[in-house]
Amino acid sequence: MRSLILGGARSGKSALAERLALQSGREVVYIATARAGDAEMAERIAHHRARRPSHWTSVEEPSALARAMAAHARDERLLLVDCLTLWLSNLLIDDDARSDAERDALLSALPQLPGEIVLVSNEVGLGVVPMGELSRRFVDEAGRLHQALAAQCERVIFVAAGLPLALKGTLA
Repeated sequence: MRSLILGGARSGKSALAERLALQSGREVVYIATARAGDAEMAERIAHHRARRPSHWTSVEEPSALARAMAAHARDERLLLVDCLTLWLSNLLIDDDARSDAERDALLSALPQLPGEIVLVSNEVGLGVVPMGELSRRFVDEAGRLHQALAAQCERVIFVAAGLPLALKGTLA
């Protein structure tokens, strides 16, 4: 099963993904894409780390996501990727020329991966159009990525105020 969980900042999407991972009964590999560029982000990362069960394997991969997923996917495992929008930000800021290739690699790899996959991402297209060029590009790229992933996933869930809404498939 491939699941895409979308929601705004602090919506409860990561907590839902972690609950689904625990309920799966599978070995969990948590692939984190965040980088601590400042103290506040370091605190967010620490909060996420502290919340994870100690028996989960953690992998930190800010850019080569498809490669990391392929390296860790197994029939008996669940890969939890948190968060695709941070990954996309990393690509656009670090190496914009490589962002299309990395996105295409993810979309090509996803259907081939064994096991269960849970992808977490921020829905950023519900607000006003950003003023800056990079911000507009980010919103556009995130929207395109989410649409492509939603087409490939059996389950798509939107989370707001900690409440999940199944957009595709079922919650359970």
